[in-house]
Amino acid sequence: MRTPRIFVEMPLRVGDTVTLPAGATRHVTQVLRLTTDAPVLLFNGDGCDYSARLLTASRGMTQAVLDAVTTLEPLVPLEIQLALGVSKGERMDYALQKAVELGVTRLIPLFTARSQVRLDGERLARRWEHWRGVVIGACEQSGRRRLPQLDPAVPLAQWLEQWTDGGYLLDPLAAQALTAIPAPAASVTLLIGPEGGLSAPEREQVFARGFQGVRLGPRILRTETAPLAALAVLQALWGDFI
Repeated sequence: MRTPRIFVEMPLRVGDTVTLPAGATRHVTQVLRLTTDAPVLLFNGDGCDYSARLLTASRGMTQAVLDAVTTLEPLVPLEIQLALGVSKGERMDYALQKAVELGVTRLIPLFTARSQVRLDGERLARRWEHWRGVVIGACEQSGRRRLPQLDPAVPLAQWLEQWTDGGYLLDPLAAQALTAIPAPAASVTLLIGPEGGLSAPEREQVFARGFQGVRLGPRILRTETAPLAALAVLQALWGDFI
């Protein structure tokens, strides 16, 4: 049986006894139903896994002693920033989850003209926390020891005002294929719209900021499918699929 991996936001050091936060305690005791002496792997995003053993396992308090640490996770050969138009419910969750599994290093949720989700204030804060939970869960499952950066969700125009590095817009009408772009030196930014893609004015704004259009074959992919296909291509050509 695979040892459960659990993310905790706290310092970790071999030999220490730690008290798991409330969320991790609920996961350990109510979802995984682990008991005293069960082995777990803890990580906090510093690039290492810490093997641990549960000293107590109850809904009131769960403690673990850290007994070993893994080697540091290697840095990725290609940093991939994914700017993604916010889509509805499970589509957005699916895209974020699979993007993390495929090794994306930064996630940038964007509200666009055709985004069918409109959030602000407290509702937006709750949704961002939900997305962060999706990202953490994907790291726990996939074995990633460093968490991708999850930016606050902002309107596309606001993001473009401060984004100076350009990138590639996934566009089924583009003349250039994604496989034909020059090999990125160290990082690449991929922009993908929501259901229905970007509007004509948004496309103009994006191209004015130095983005280039690229396509993925002859078919139009769904908003939750397109980033996965594009990330797989980038990782196979220049990333850590090699």
